[in-house]
Amino acid sequence: RQVTATVSKMAGADGDDSLYPIAVLIDELRNEDVQPPLESLATVEETVVRDKAVESLRKISQEHSPVDLEVHFEPLVKRLASGDWFTSRTSACGLFSVCYPRVSSTVKAEIRQHFRTLCSDDTPMVRRAAASKLGEFAKVLELDYVKSDIISLFTALASDEQDSVRLLAVEACVSIATLLPQEDLETLVMPTLRQAAEDKSWRVRYMVADKFSELQKAVGPEITKNDLVPAFQNLLKDCEAEVRAAAANKVKEFCENLPEDSREQIIMTHILPCVKELVSDTNQHVKSALASVIMGLSTILGKDNTIEHLLPLFLAQLKDECPEVRLNIISNLDCVNEVIGIRQLSQSLLPAIVELAEDAKWRVRLAIIEYMPLLAGQLGVEFFDEKLNTLCMAWLIDHVYAIREAATCNLMKLVKKFGHEWAQNTIVPKVLGMANDPNYLHRMTTLFCINALSEACGQEITTKQMLPVVLKMANDQVANVRFNVAKSLQKIGPVLESLYVLCPHARRCLLGPEAELKISFVLFQRPSDRSQTSAGKADHRYRHGCQILCPGGPQW
Repeated sequence: RQVTATVSKMAGADGDDSLYPIAVLIDELRNEDVQPPLESLATVEETVVRDKAVESLRKISQEHSPVDLEVHFEPLVKRLASGDWFTSRTSACGLFSVCYPRVSSTVKAEIRQHFRTLCSDDTPMVRRAAASKLGEFAKVLELDYVKSDIISLFTALASDEQDSVRLLAVEACVSIATLLPQEDLETLVMPTLRQAAEDKSWRVRYMVADKFSELQKAVGPEITKNDLVPAFQNLLKDCEAEVRAAAANKVKEFCENLPEDSREQIIMTHILPCVKELVSDTNQHVKSALASVIMGLSTILGKDNTIEHLLPLFLAQLKDECPEVRLNIISNLDCVNEVIGIRQLSQSLLPAIVELAEDAKWRVRLAIIEYMPLLAGQLGVEFFDEKLNTLCMAWLIDHVYAIREAATCNLMKLVKKFGHEWAQNTIVPKVLGMANDPNYLHRMTTLFCINALSEACGQEITTKQMLPVVLKMANDQVANVRFNVAKSLQKIGPVLESLYVLCPHARRCLLGPEAELKISFVLFQRPSDRSQTSAGKADHRYRHGCQILCPGGPQW
C-alpha cells in the first residue's frame, strides 16, 4: 500500500498518468505473485543475492495462511530442494523451518525427507547449508522426530569428510542438546560431541571451544563434570594456538557455570594447572585472551586462593612483553580489588607497575602511561595521590619527547577524571613550578601542559594561575620558549573569555622586540594580511589577534 501511494504521488506530481497502471498493478499483487521472481533469485550464483531472496521468502511465508502455504509456498520449497543446481538446493535449506510448523502431517513428512536428502547431498556446499540450518530445523520438529531423524543427521554431518561441514554440526549441537531430556543426552549427543572435541581438524576443535559455555549450559552439571572438564583441559592444551586462545577466552565463564558444590575443587585441580601453563604460552594471542578473563577467577575462588595462586599469575602477566596482555590485566584490576582490597593489591602488583613505569625502554614506559588514566579510575583519587602522582609528574621531565608528550595528555585525562579542584590543589602548582626549571625542555613542557590543561581546568584556573606564568615566560632567554609562549596564548585564548584587561599584556608579549614572537604572531592575522609587512599594519594585526584571545572584546 505504501508503494502504491508513493507511485501515485509521483504520478500526480509529474502530471504523468503513465505511472498509474503500475500503481494499480502493485496494489493487486499477492504473496504468490512475488514468489516466482524471488524463486528465480534464490537460484543465482551470487551468494548475497540468494541470501536476500531467501530472507524475503521467509518473511512472505509468515503472511500465508496454512492453506495457501501448502498450495503456493511448499511447492516452491520442493522445487528448490530438487533443483539441478546446488545454488537452489542451498537456498531450500533456509526455508524448511518456516513452513514446517503450519502444514499437514503428510507435507511435514515430505519436508523431513527433503531435508534428509540435502544433508547427504553430493555437493559440500549443500551439506554445509543443511548443517547450518540443522539446529533451527530441529527446534520446530516434534521431539520424537528429533530423536529419530535429527540425531542421525547430526551424527552423519559431524562425521562428514569436509571439516567445514563438521564444524557447523558442532554449532547445531547446542540447539539439539537443549531440546532433549537429560537422560537422552549421554547416549544421543555426547559420543558425537566427544568426537568433535578431538577432531583432526583444528577448525572443528576451535568451534567446540568457541561454543563451550553454551554446550556446558545445554548438557547440565553432571555431564559437565564427567565429560566437559576433561575436554576443556585438552582444548586448553591444544597444539593449535587458535584453539587454545578460544578456550582461554572461556575460562571464566566455564568456571562460573560449574556446579557450586564442586566448583572450587574442579578449578584448583583441573583448570588452574592449565591456566598456569597458558600464562607463559608462546603465542601472544593466547596470553592476551587469558589476560582478558583471568582476573574474573578471583571473585570465584575468593581472597585466600587469589592471594596464594592467582596474584603470582597476575604479576607475571603484568610483566609480559606483549602490551595487550598488560593492558588486559590493568583493565580488570577492579575485579581483584573487590576481593582482596586495595592495600593487598598495591603491595602485590603496584611495585611491578612502578618498575615498568621506570623501564629503560621508552616504549615500555609509554605503554604504562597510556594505562594510567584507566588505572587511576579504578584505584581512586586518594590511592593515586599517595602512590602514583609522583610517577606521573616524573614523566613530564623524561628525556624522551614522546614520553613527555604522552605524560601531558595523561594529566589532561586525569583532570577530567578527578575534577578541577583536584587539579588546582595537586597538579597545577607542580606544573607551573616547572616554569623556573633550569632545563629549557622542562620549561617547554610547562607550556605544553598549560595548552592541554587550560580547557579541562576551566576559565578561572587558567586566568588566575596559568596565564600569569605564560606571560612571564615571554621574557625567557631561550627563543624556542618565547616562540611557544605565543602559540600557548593562541591555544588558551578561547578559554580567556571577556578578559579585556589582559590585552595590553598580550600586546607587550606578542609585539615586543623579539623577532620570533612577531613571526609567530602571524598565526593571529587574516590570510589576506600576510602580505602586508609595513610597520603601519602591525597594530591592525595586534587588534585582530586580541580579538582571538578575547572573544567579544572591544572593537578598535
